[in-house]
Amino acid sequence: MIGILSFIGFTALVAIISYFATRTTDENSSDGYFLGGRSLTAGVIAGSLLLTNLSTEQIVGLNGQAYTEGIVVMAWETLAAIAMVVTAIFLLPRYLKGGITTVPQFLKDRYDVTTKTLTSILFLTGYVVVLLPTILYSGALAISTMFDLPTMLGVSDGTALNLSIWGIGIIGSIYAVFGGLKAVAVSDTINAVGLLIGGLLIPVFGLMAIGDGSVFGGLDVLYQANPEKFDSTGEITNSVPFSTLFTGMMLINLFYWGTNQQIIQRALGAKNLAEGQKGLLLASFIKILGPLIVVLPGIIAFHYFQGGLEMPDQAYPALVNAVLPKYLVGFFVAVLFGAILSSFNSVLNSSVTLFGLDVYKQHINPEATEQTVVKYGKIFGVILAIGAMLIAPLISNAGSLFAYLQELNGIYTIPIFTIIVVGYLTKRVPAIAAKIGIIAGVVLYCFSQFYLQPMFVDGALEEAAAAGITDVDALALVKAEAYPHFIHVMAILFVLNAAIMLVIGKVWPNEKPFELEYTKQVSIEPYKYVKQVGIAICFIVVALYVYFAK
Repeated sequence: MIGILSFIGFTALVAIISYFATRTTDENSSDGYFLGGRSLTAGVIAGSLLLTNLSTEQIVGLNGQAYTEGIVVMAWETLAAIAMVVTAIFLLPRYLKGGITTVPQFLKDRYDVTTKTLTSILFLTGYVVVLLPTILYSGALAISTMFDLPTMLGVSDGTALNLSIWGIGIIGSIYAVFGGLKAVAVSDTINAVGLLIGGLLIPVFGLMAIGDGSVFGGLDVLYQANPEKFDSTGEITNSVPFSTLFTGMMLINLFYWGTNQQIIQRALGAKNLAEGQKGLLLASFIKILGPLIVVLPGIIAFHYFQGGLEMPDQAYPALVNAVLPKYLVGFFVAVLFGAILSSFNSVLNSSVTLFGLDVYKQHINPEATEQTVVKYGKIFGVILAIGAMLIAPLISNAGSLFAYLQELNGIYTIPIFTIIVVGYLTKRVPAIAAKIGIIAGVVLYCFSQFYLQPMFVDGALEEAAAAGITDVDALALVKAEAYPHFIHVMAILFVLNAAIMLVIGKVWPNEKPFELEYTKQVSIEPYKYVKQVGIAICFIVVALYVYFAK
């Protein structure tokens, strides 16, 4: 009962603070609602960025992968730091110079309206079919497990999961749809502090549990008993082979942190370029510590439960229940609930922004007032949330949660990232090239992953069976070598799509070169130490890989 009361109390406090923070901006204006009035400071941006990313699809999913594979999966966290540095130095100045509200808006200025609309629809499709349902499912799984809702409510596991999904979805929708970006960002910042504290408590108590009360003793026991879990290079059979760090992994992180509307919208709301850059750099530095929250607990769970959990994705919530003192469970579930809401409502808010500005205002009602755009954006957000809540329960049969999310994200990440990169680096590539790049990217990736990959893998496994190979590790190697890893496929398609666009640009170039005009909406004077701090962060990331390389 104490845990539930502390959970309710902390959640209510965050909601109240976020509500009053929202009153400082005009929620009926597009700038106030979608960008928080362009008033976000470095601390708010950093906190919002971190918590938007650090939710249960990360905490539950990555720890589940670490449970089986070890620290090799830290690539999703550590390389993100480098991607944020690149965004701060190269992308954010261009976004703010052009007064960009959404990423597709840049594509309209660079190419044309159709390209912008295609990109917005692709973003929205990916959000409602993949990202929002995954956030809801992983969050519901964590909360249902930690509070043991089936026993508490006297219902089946499936019913408890569905109740959690709809509870999270409804509360998150209220935050995102009716609060706007500033409410989301403020609640994110408060929850980020709680999550960092609570998140670090889990490995601390976990190490104490296996080290007879000593954190460092537990770390020594963990390393001595499981040295294979502390290899940063890993094997070809891992979900993140080391070779992918030099191909598609960096592209995925650059897309996510530099061009994904859900993430970059926080930096677009910065009061000036210097604050935006400082926010990104602060978030990137803290991101380096991310493996302590999203990787180390998974390895601790593997040792604690002796690899005996039925599902790897149960590793994190099971460890929390096992090692965290009961009086802290309510607080921790509250901040974890905040993280779940953060990711959900940030994606939903970005979806509302994309629909309101890039679809409704552009194509449905060009004469609409700002108040009307916000109104119909909110209606669309409610519909989107309901769709995500209906899809979320279906993910239970998807296998590894995090691997599922990342592979399906490839459908829209690389096509969008390609046309943005080519758009920034060239001046005469025409709009038709961008349209072909988007369509080709989506079609080729789906053809690769849903037709070619199963065909090659099934064929290789049939040959292995005919040869009498039955060893699990040997079969995993056969499967890994049968077809390129999906992260490699992303890199291949990025190069292919870019080449197609450049050839089209060479044959049918635009007559007039594209020039990005300075709209003077915010100051674009950079943070004076942005390059020095960025280089230091990149050095730390490389040093980590060298230290843990076997």
